[in-house]
Amino acid sequence: MPRSLHTPLCELMGIRYPIFCAGFGGAATPEMAAAVSNAGGFGVLGCSGMEPQVVEGLIARTRELTNLPFGVNTIIAEPDEGDREWLLGQVAAIAATRIAAVIVFWGDAAPYVPVAHANGVKVLIQVGSLEEAKAAARAGVDAVIAQGVEAGGHVRGTTSIWELLPDVVRALRPLPVLASGGIGDGAGVARALQFGAQGVSLGTRFVASDEAWVHPGYKQRIVESRAEDTVLNTLYDVNWPDAPHRTLKSGKTYREWVAAGCPPSGSRPGEGTSIGRRRLSTGEVVEWPRYAVGTAAPDFEGDWEYSPLWAGESCSDVNDIKPAAEIVRDLVRDSEAALAG
Repeated sequence: MPRSLHTPLCELMGIRYPIFCAGFGGAATPEMAAAVSNAGGFGVLGCSGMEPQVVEGLIARTRELTNLPFGVNTIIAEPDEGDREWLLGQVAAIAATRIAAVIVFWGDAAPYVPVAHANGVKVLIQVGSLEEAKAAARAGVDAVIAQGVEAGGHVRGTTSIWELLPDVVRALRPLPVLASGGIGDGAGVARALQFGAQGVSLGTRFVASDEAWVHPGYKQRIVESRAEDTVLNTLYDVNWPDAPHRTLKSGKTYREWVAAGCPPSGSRPGEGTSIGRRRLSTGEVVEWPRYAVGTAAPDFEGDWEYSPLWAGESCSDVNDIKPAAEIVRDLVRDSEAALAG
């Protein structure tokens, strides 16, 4: 059984602790990524759907805040024709900046591995099944993040992380495997390492950080919630259909939908109406349709409770909002104590 938080993944990524913050869209800011890296973990920017010049600006800002390794997360789903070409261009632009790693999700990593590796950039992919993990290993990724069904946000996993993780570790050894989903404290980190993971990737815990660019009411709702207050469904399907996700049940959109008898898409309460106006990464302000994906920022011009309140079952272990660096320090302290015990 492991007795130390230092794993081979630390050597691979050039970090002190194998603790990653998830790159949950534009809410995963340069300030958060830099804080995590400066505390010894691995910070990750969220850049899905962003134009290359926007991503380059975020990377430059992060480099002003840290000289330690960090990465960029992007979703590689291809719902529309031509998406592959655009995504390859985005990943190529990211790789050209020579960051430490690009983390991809919701697709096949194979087309992107050569693009990143040509620039000396590592590739990690988050997967939800053993088959997907094996395919990623064949594609040449540098590490795999196994996601359990307990995770918040969009969920690839269909089984518990504690069932999936050991199977992936056994099948991919010695390729590093990280655990994601349902982990929000040091005890969870220690358990993941004991199950064979070389690191963890945490989303919900870092959403409730000072640096996460989300509405303060949303952060507080996470702190007040427990695992049983989350639900896995496909309710928020505008702009990303047929993509299961876990959110809090306390959001107004979910509650009104349930009160109406859970009608199918096309006949849901308020469908086609706007919940407010949101600012895109380009600076453009647009209407936000109800049931659309996204995260309410602090400057959201509308009712944030109608937006998706992404959260994993680990909200049971998230009891406060604090600086990201302090979160890393708490995780390190508590996981080291658990491993020693």
